[in-house]
Amino acid sequence: MSESIYAQATESANYVRNLLPEKLKKPDVGVICGSGLGGLAGMLDQELLFELSYKDIPHFPHSTVVGHAGKFVFGFLGEKKTPVVVMVGRVHYFEGHSIQKVTFPTRVMKLLGIHTIVVTNAAGGLNTGFSVGDIMVLNDHINFPGLAGQHPLWGPNEEKFGTRFPALSEAYDLSLRKQIHLSYKKLQLTSEKRKLHEGVYVFVSGPTSSFETRAECRLLRALGADVVGMSTVPEVIVARHCGIRVLAMSLVTNCAVLEPGPRGDSMLVEEMGEEVLKGVLESGAANHEEVLETGAAAARDLQGLVRQFIDDIAP
Repeated sequence: MSESIYAQATESANYVRNLLPEKLKKPDVGVICGSGLGGLAGMLDQELLFELSYKDIPHFPHSTVVGHAGKFVFGFLGEKKTPVVVMVGRVHYFEGHSIQKVTFPTRVMKLLGIHTIVVTNAAGGLNTGFSVGDIMVLNDHINFPGLAGQHPLWGPNEEKFGTRFPALSEAYDLSLRKQIHLSYKKLQLTSEKRKLHEGVYVFVSGPTSSFETRAECRLLRALGADVVGMSTVPEVIVARHCGIRVLAMSLVTNCAVLEPGPRGDSMLVEEMGEEVLKGVLESGAANHEEVLETGAAAARDLQGLVRQFIDDIAP
């Protein structure tokens, strides 16, 4: 990171801090809300809230994706009234931002004082044991763009944030993962409708107009990934570089199509009418509207789980 990144993040953090009411100036926990999951902000104590659009913050990237409102919300969450900062919507690499800009908000939250971050996302299920509406706790990831050079820590290291080579073998805090399972049981969310899993998230660059092909999904599954998505990993890497503890969760909003499509020279295709053939090809296909719809249906459980978890880790 160039030194200007630290200087810009400091300017952004100071700008936000100067606007905050005194009681909200020192958030303990940051929460990044994925597609359709921004309703968590509505669970904050309504007596003292502060909202700030990303567009009003110096150097801040702007979100352009449906389902991502693009604002910071500061307030108190849960029975223990933990001070939190909630990112209602994130920015993505596929929107045209640099990978450094995508992770800029995480650096700003670090400078605002958070020590723990909860990162949520909507993801496609690759593991055939997962169902739409299930939740997966991340215990590892595969960073495809990062392996090809699009890495948030590329370039000169900024020592004011962290070490040159942060260890990512334990990026996803084990004690926090243990606690989210206990919180899940406490809420008695266990059911056939919504299970809590652990697994591996694979980050691909996107965009959402280009969900993964059948062959790509089989490749990603063969590499050990349980879900696939277009966010989270860059934020996690930067959070760990800054010394922030991380809990990350994926809401499975669609199940990837793993089986090969029909061959164009097969007798099956020859005997199919156009409408039937169209149905076969579209079967299981993902779209952003489906992501938002499923996110809305499962939002209450996931938001309640995050609130319970933050209560449980509060001192």
